[in-house]
Amino acid sequence: MTETPLSTATYETADAPRTALNIETRGILFDNDGVLISSIKSVVRSWQKWAAIHNIPNADTYEVPHGVRARDIIAILRPDMDADEGLRIIEDIEIADTEGLEVLPGVRELLASLPTDRWAIVTSGTRRLVDGRLGAAQLPIPPNLITADMVVHGKPHPEPYMRGAELLGFSNADCIVVEDAPPGVGAGIAAGSRVLAVLGTHSPEELSAATWIIRSLEDLKVTEVEGMLHLHFTPIA
Repeated sequence: MTETPLSTATYETADAPRTALNIETRGILFDNDGVLISSIKSVVRSWQKWAAIHNIPNADTYEVPHGVRARDIIAILRPDMDADEGLRIIEDIEIADTEGLEVLPGVRELLASLPTDRWAIVTSGTRRLVDGRLGAAQLPIPPNLITADMVVHGKPHPEPYMRGAELLGFSNADCIVVEDAPPGVGAGIAAGSRVLAVLGTHSPEELSAATWIIRSLEDLKVTEVEGMLHLHFTPIA
């Protein structure tokens, strides 16, 4: 895969000029929440409600770790309870709470420009939750999808992104991961992929392990040339 600056386009930031890049890859692996859609307010409300139901201290101010599987969060908060039951309850709460859910800028246009067999969603949400979220957002459910209930180990373990690349039929080195959270960035890097991080849920400093960082998917354009995907963007870091 190659990384070449586009001819003359440079952009100023507070630190230094940034050069627009043209990155080649075969496949793209997208996280869902925080990358394609935003349901962070619903997630926070839902987990605080779940925490109150299950007598977690300071439930009304609980801050859920973004990008981590619900099953893994439950194991931390209530290791004594049945994980399947805890998962069912938080899913019911989250699916019912769609207030404030939105498709993030640039997402509809970007997904419409991609061949369907060249991208996948790799998410820490379960299939049931993802179907509900994408349906509420009126986004299509892609044919290539890896959810939390399809893997043994969740992010930051590399398994989800390894499974995503396998689903597309490529190596991880031939896929770019698009993420918004440190656990997902770590999972992508550990799987052997380059990682493009988008701002929104975390700061540039928290995402510093990513290969590149952009402000949003509005700043990403993809074209297909002779079987390769060319990603055009200007990184902020």
